[in-house]
Amino acid sequence: MSGSTKTMGYLTVGALVAVTAYTVALGSSGWLWFGWVVLGMCTLGMLATQDT
Repeated sequence: MSGSTKTMGYLTVGALVAVTAYTVALGSSGWLWFGWVVLGMCTLGMLATQDT
């Protein structure tokens, strides 16, 4: 796994924690969850297209 893919993975997990904390503290926001899903899809795309 390349360094940029690892960084993207850490960013995705960190964003999940942040969005979850926001949801618990202030209530759900559909746009935040949508943004996290897009970020997750980009991360999965990077994993899928990575050279072995």
